[in-house]
Amino acid sequence: MLNVKKILVPIQGTPLSITTLTTAYLLAKNRKAHLAVVHVHPDKKDIIPLTGEGLSGSMIEEVINIAEHESVKRAKFARQVFDDFIDNHNIEQTAPSPNDTLSGKTTASFTSLIGREGPLITYWSRLSDAIVISHPNADEHVSSSEIIHTLLFESGRPVIIAPKVPPHTVGKHVCIAWNGSAESAAALHASLPWILNAEKVGILYTEDYEDQNAKIQDVVNYLKFHSVDAQLCQFASEKNTGANMLEACANFDADMLCMGAYSHPRWKQLILGGVTSFMLEHGDLTIFMNR
Repeated sequence: MLNVKKILVPIQGTPLSITTLTTAYLLAKNRKAHLAVVHVHPDKKDIIPLTGEGLSGSMIEEVINIAEHESVKRAKFARQVFDDFIDNHNIEQTAPSPNDTLSGKTTASFTSLIGREGPLITYWSRLSDAIVISHPNADEHVSSSEIIHTLLFESGRPVIIAPKVPPHTVGKHVCIAWNGSAESAAALHASLPWILNAEKVGILYTEDYEDQNAKIQDVVNYLKFHSVDAQLCQFASEKNTGANMLEACANFDADMLCMGAYSHPRWKQLILGGVTSFMLEHGDLTIFMNR
């Protein structure tokens, strides 16, 4: 996928929406891609099963009214953040669907949807080239953790997790985590549109990779077919692999990490921990995931 034209950007109407839009814009502007920004407003009937048993009718109504009030507030904030963002960056607002000819510049649209966030975002992600979503560590705000997992397993598209702080650059210095798995290969190929424009590319690998009868130099040689001169960045795999990867990214001055997600079954990661889970919780740069 070397021709990225549509990036889906779900925003939840929290302060992290600004960082998510910034990340998406930095990924889109050099590719003249369209930012399809969406906000999902939950349907009242979907709130009722969440109210629990043992509540009176008036209590249920009060819970629903509170939830509806918060949803309306987030929807208004999401729209205001979008309007301010495109004004500040001089981005042309268009309809969600393109005209007969593409404009040749970065554009954006805002769509408000009503229903369940997971199924709606998953559906629209399958009709996009990539998804940029907020960091799951939202503190007191709405977390995007569950939707990230849903997208990784069900969208069939690369999922790009924005950092918690608005980045100044994305894709200038790119690190690629490589362990020879199908998931790391999927991330490598899906991230090529940005790797090709990077000033510096590093391949992260551990000292035991070549025990698999595969040479890490093979990855460097493959990227040369795309005119990319990548550097090898070896890091230690003992103790906390995720922390060691983030340290290697910092040493490389990387602003984006591309990696495969859940090379091991998710239930093992939930019980034993894993690199994917660690990155989703502690990642401090833009993280490009695929599986």
